[in-house]
Amino acid sequence: MDKRIFGIETEFGCMVNDGVKATAEEVVEIVKDHAFLNRKLGVIDLHARDIAFEPAGAGGYLTNGGRLYIDAVGSHEEYATPECTDLIDLIAHDRAGRQILSDLVTDLELDDVVSFHNNSIDHFGGHTFGCHENYLVQIEDRFFSDALNHLMPFLVTRQIFAGIGRVGGHRLVRPNSKNNIMTVGEHEVDYVWISNYYGVELDNSVDFQLSQRADHIVKTVSTRVRFNRAIINPKWDSYYSYSNLHRLHVLFGESNMSEYACFLKIGTTSLVLDLIEEGAQPENVQVEDPLVTLREVSRDPTMKWPVRLASGEVIPAIELQRRYLDAAKRYLHRKSDETDLVLKEWERTLDDLERDPLSTSDRLDWSAKRVLYQQYIDETGSDWHDDVLQSLDLEYHNISPNSGLFFGLEAAGAMNRMTTAGQVADAMTTPPANTRALARGYIVKQLLNRAGARYVIDWDAVYIERNRQLDLKNPFHTYEKEAIRFMKGA
Repeated sequence: MDKRIFGIETEFGCMVNDGVKATAEEVVEIVKDHAFLNRKLGVIDLHARDIAFEPAGAGGYLTNGGRLYIDAVGSHEEYATPECTDLIDLIAHDRAGRQILSDLVTDLELDDVVSFHNNSIDHFGGHTFGCHENYLVQIEDRFFSDALNHLMPFLVTRQIFAGIGRVGGHRLVRPNSKNNIMTVGEHEVDYVWISNYYGVELDNSVDFQLSQRADHIVKTVSTRVRFNRAIINPKWDSYYSYSNLHRLHVLFGESNMSEYACFLKIGTTSLVLDLIEEGAQPENVQVEDPLVTLREVSRDPTMKWPVRLASGEVIPAIELQRRYLDAAKRYLHRKSDETDLVLKEWERTLDDLERDPLSTSDRLDWSAKRVLYQQYIDETGSDWHDDVLQSLDLEYHNISPNSGLFFGLEAAGAMNRMTTAGQVADAMTTPPANTRALARGYIVKQLLNRAGARYVIDWDAVYIERNRQLDLKNPFHTYEKEAIRFMKGA
C-alpha cells in the first residue's frame, strides 16, 4: 500500500479521592454525559452497539471523527482516534483525546478530586488495561500463520523504544493464591468471555522494567481478550475492511505519553507490515518463545536485552531490531518523506540505545521515567519498592497538564515533541482531511444542530431516520461531497 490506515484506542484509568461521594464508575459516566449532553462534543449513541459492552448511551462519535465511550469491562473511559494515514495526524489526534478528557474534568470543576491516567497498569489492584493499535493490512489466507510469525519478533522487542516503563512487577498465579491482589469485578459483564481467570501477586524481585503489560500477556494470538490477554487479537469485522484489506488489531501496545515514542512505535510497525506484505521481511528473526522473550526483555536490569532465536542463536534485542531496520532501508528508502523520517529516527534511537540506553530519556517514556525516578531515589534515599515510587509511576501518566509529571518534563524542554499545540487543538474538533473520518465528522456536526433526529453512526456507515444510508466503505476516501448531499437530503 502507498498509504496505510491506522488508529489508536486508549483505555484510561480513573482515580477518585477518598473524600468524594461518587465512585470511579459514576465519575466516568458523569464525564461522558458532560461531553455529549452539555459540551456537545459529538452525538451520543441512540442504539446499543453491543448489549453487554456498549449499550445505548455508552458513548458516541465526536466532531473530530473519533469516538469517546465507556468500556463496560472495568468501566474505563476509552477514546478511539479517527482513521489516519499520516503519522503526525495520528499523534495529534491521540493527544487530542487526552486533552478532551482533561478539559472535561476541568469544566466539571473536578480537578482537585478526580484524575485520569494514560497508563496501563493498576499496581496494587493487579489489573491491566490497554492501548490497542489498528492497522489496515493486506490479508491473505496465510496471513495469521506465516505473516504473523514474521511480525511477532518485532512486536516483542519494540518495547526497547515503545515501552512506557513501570516500577515493580506482577506474577500470575492461581486465582485462590493467598497473596492474590486481583478481583474480577462486581458486574455480570465483567465475567463475559472469561475462560482462564488467573490471580496476580506483587513481584518484588523487579525494581523497574520496560513494559507495564508484559507480565500479563499469556497468549500470542487470541480471539478472547480478558484473562486471555494476547499480543494479537484477530478482529474480522467490516469497519476496517475494504477490498482485500482488513484490520490487524494489536493488543499489546501501551499508552505512550511521549509523542516521539508513539511516532516511532506506529511508524516502525507500519514499515514492518510493508515488508511483510511485499515478502521482503528479514530472515533469521524468529524467536524461540515470543512470550518468554517479551517478559525477559522487559525485565532485564542490565539493559542488554538478550533474545534467543529459534535457531539457538542469542542476540541483543537491538540487533534483532536492526535486522528489520536494514530490510526497511533496503526496500522502503525514499518511499515517502514520512518513511525516511521513521527510518532515520529508528536508526538514531537504536544507535543511542546501544551506546547508552538512558541517553534516550529526552524522547522515550521508559528511559525518561527511569532517569527521573533514579534522581528521586538518590536525593531522598527512597527504595524502588517504596509506595512513593508507585505514586510517581502513576503521576507520570496523569493527563492533566497542570499535574502530570510528563508535562513537567515537557514544559522544561526535557522531552521531544512531534506536534504543535495548534495541531492538537485542531485535532480536538477537526477530523483528518484525507480519510473517511472527514465525512463522519461533518455529519456529526450537522446532527448536533438537528434536535430529535434519529441516527445510527458507525465506522463504515451512517444511517438517518429509517430510509437514508451513506456507506463509508473505503477508508481512504473522504466522502466529502457525498456527505454534503446526504445531509441536504436528510
